[in-house]
Amino acid sequence: MAVRFEQLQPVAAFPVVPGRRWGPGWWWSATTGGHIPHGSQAMCMQLMLLDRDPQVVGLSARPVRLIWRDPGSGRVLTWVPQVFIRYADGRALLADCPAHAGPTGDRAARAAAVLGAACAAVGFTYRRLVPPEKVVAANVRWLAGYRHPRYRDAGGLEQAVLEAFAAPRALMAGAVAAGEVLSALPVLYHALWGGRLVADLTRPLGEHTLVAPGPAAGDGEQEQHGR
Repeated sequence: MAVRFEQLQPVAAFPVVPGRRWGPGWWWSATTGGHIPHGSQAMCMQLMLLDRDPQVVGLSARPVRLIWRDPGSGRVLTWVPQVFIRYADGRALLADCPAHAGPTGDRAARAAAVLGAACAAVGFTYRRLVPPEKVVAANVRWLAGYRHPRYRDAGGLEQAVLEAFAAPRALMAGAVAAGEVLSALPVLYHALWGGRLVADLTRPLGEHTLVAPGPAAGDGEQEQHGR
């Protein structure tokens, strides 16, 4: 419990599997201001979601390897959880990022049981993170393209954009009211990423999407690391 898992480097590299369309990569995190490796599209998607969560203050990939002896066969088994999450209130979560929400394989199920018990023993939580719906994933992926802090007040339009949505209105109508549309949209998307503006992400983002002030409106503290 004394180890800051969010500060650790991966204990093992993500493998390159021949024939797969998706290989290992790096995610630039607005939360940490650094890069986090990922080994699958599913994991990259979860990093996007976690990076957008205002309660998440620390992220790392594969920071620990669990080793145990199987009571049935006596064999030594190992498992490396894909991601570690630290929350603002000190809670810690070790998680895996399956590509599907369905039942897991036997090896993963046994590992989940052992990981759950090990995490509980030190006050952590273990969870398999369910993939989001396709529309939500597409919207978050789009907003993630504007997560960098350079978009927050691009063109000096931050205040104008926030004022344009002081009351709920259509996305494009607010962008037009804020100023030059092509300059206002990146600022608008960054505000949606950081929670200063909100919209229903279960529907495709478009010009008629209703945008409203969010709970983080006017809060600059969460922008310290680029949110």
